[in-house]
Amino acid sequence: MYPPATHPRRGPHPHEEEFRISDPRTNERIRVPEVRLVGPNGEQVGVVAIQVAQRLAQEADLDLVEVAPNSKPPVVKIMDYGKYKYEAAQKAKEARRNQANTILKEVRFRLKIEAHDYTTKLKRAEGFLQAGDKVKAMILFRGREQSRPELGVRLLKRFAEDVAEFGTVESNPRIDGRNMVMVIAPHKNKSEVKTEQNAQRAANKAAAREAKAAASSSPSQTSGSDAE
Repeated sequence: MYPPATHPRRGPHPHEEEFRISDPRTNERIRVPEVRLVGPNGEQVGVVAIQVAQRLAQEADLDLVEVAPNSKPPVVKIMDYGKYKYEAAQKAKEARRNQANTILKEVRFRLKIEAHDYTTKLKRAEGFLQAGDKVKAMILFRGREQSRPELGVRLLKRFAEDVAEFGTVESNPRIDGRNMVMVIAPHKNKSEVKTEQNAQRAANKAAAREAKAAASSSPSQTSGSDAE
């Protein structure tokens, strides 16, 4: 059920509904001499007196809603405002539910890192990016290494090239205190990753069902030779 709409013919009671400042003006709250009217099906009616627009909304048993207050004259539309607010709230709720916050994972390097350690950290970073998380690559400078920032830039650029299949540079290498950092953003966000994972699971289940059905429908084979 949609929440009840507030129609011009009866007007709202001050205690019936709470209005927010961000809500558009509706019905008798629209206090301008004339408006540009849009009909309930999106048809352009044109510029009419506000009383005419309110009357047409009342005859259609719908609301008059101000959709572009800064236009000259303001644009209003005839619609079911209760239904509109309900559907907008549902869409916002769905978007919040589907939205997955991207987490910033951290991978730390030494400037003189060994090949094995580099490979290990590279694989870890690829896993983070494939899961839809950002990666903060950090080089920890020690002692006189701080005087060779170009070596840090070279290492981070190499790292960016090695993970290019899974992410792209969002923040170029920069000095952060005694360290140098760079941020890699994944090609796919967590929502997209989750959608793909769900689709893959569904496909695997469907394939398993088909294989099971095929096995059960095939004729059973008897062991040994057929009797003559």
